[in-house]
Amino acid sequence: MNFFKNILLIFFLLFSFNLAFADTNDSTKEIVEKAKEITKDLENNKVEEEDVPLNDPFAGNEGSNTSVNLETGEERDEMSLYNFKLSGLISGTNASYISLTNASGEVLTITLGQHLGEIKLIDLRLTEAIFQKEDKSYMIIDFNNQIRETDEY
Repeated sequence: MNFFKNILLIFFLLFSFNLAFADTNDSTKEIVEKAKEITKDLENNKVEEEDVPLNDPFAGNEGSNTSVNLETGEERDEMSLYNFKLSGLISGTNASYISLTNASGEVLTITLGQHLGEIKLIDLRLTEAIFQKEDKSYMIIDFNNQIRETDEY
């Protein structure tokens, strides 16, 4: 930071000497004195560096997770659907797959009938995946990371 102040001061002094030769009203000594005063003011007013933010601005939406039902404690489970984002969907005649990405960027691929923790992937649509919970209710996740819990789909 001091290096940049010194460079700025040098440019300022050079610029003020150029003005001294162009301006006939002020003498060179007055301009040099003004430059020295400005330099002293800059040295006296040290700029404090800013603290680093607590959250990483480059992490994106890693810390935020859209969920509807927070009071169940389900989001605390590592294999909970609330900890994943739907990142891919492939549907074919013989097999269908979805790709889920967690907060650390790891990709998990699940096929129809396979379990994710306590829920089971049972169906796919063009833009969403449907899971069935143990109590026969359904959880639907879409590409906007919106998770809905319904009794029927």
